Amino acid sequence: MSKSAWILGGVLLVCLSAETAWAQSQAPSTGGIYTCVDRNGRRLTADRPIPECLDREQRELSPSGTTRRQIGPSLTELERAALEAQQRKEAEERARVVEERRRERALVARYPDKAAHDVERAAAIQLVDDVTAIAEKRIVELKQQRKTFDSEMEFYKKDPNKAPMALRRKIGENEESIAEQQRFIAGQEQEKRRVHQRFDAELAQLRKLWDAQRVPPVPAPASAGAAAASAGGPAAR
Repeated sequence: MSKSAWILGGVLLVCLSAETAWAQSQAPSTGGIYTCVDRNGRRLTADRPIPECLDREQRELSPSGTTRRQIGPSLTELERAALEAQQRKEAEERARVVEERRRERALVARYPDKAAHDVERAAAIQLVDDVTAIAEKRIVELKQQRKTFDSEMEFYKKDPNKAPMALRRKIGENEESIAEQQRFIAGQEQEKRRVHQRFDAELAQLRKLWDAQRVPPVPAPASAGAAAASAGGPAAR
């Protein structure tokens, strides 16, 4: 091959290499840059996840330097289970707070003021009193019935054991029914106390919610005359 041919081939090869390098420089870079601070406080950078930072957070940067994503530390199975448990606990707490706020809004909507709350308290207590009154009326009826049985027992006053078994059974049933109604009335008294305790607790919570809803009044801007007077200007006579 002639010397001129060798020279021409070399020139073409250099031109081709330069063109390839230019094309590569113009092509967009798709690779990420990983950066982190290791346990010794050193900032490390690499083109792939950094082994020295597997126990801590890493950032993947775009070629322009913006953060593409944050990569959490690589966890063991035990650590991952603990993290998931903590996340569940936090989610449950958030749900509890949301539900509590929902109940508070519903409570304020139901009782916009103390008068509305007092009305419902009175209605709940009245319901207990009505049920108690029915039991008390039943006791009066049973005691009246007992008088009839006692009148029949007058014939067997000298020897009550001679009284008919049916009559003695009726007296026993009557006594048990009276005792049952008395126990029921005592239970209703406890229920009344529980109703008052529930409404007292609600009222304490409502007072806080009502206070939170109150917005302090915004003072009106002072007039020019009032401002001058407050600054020591002459008072009007």
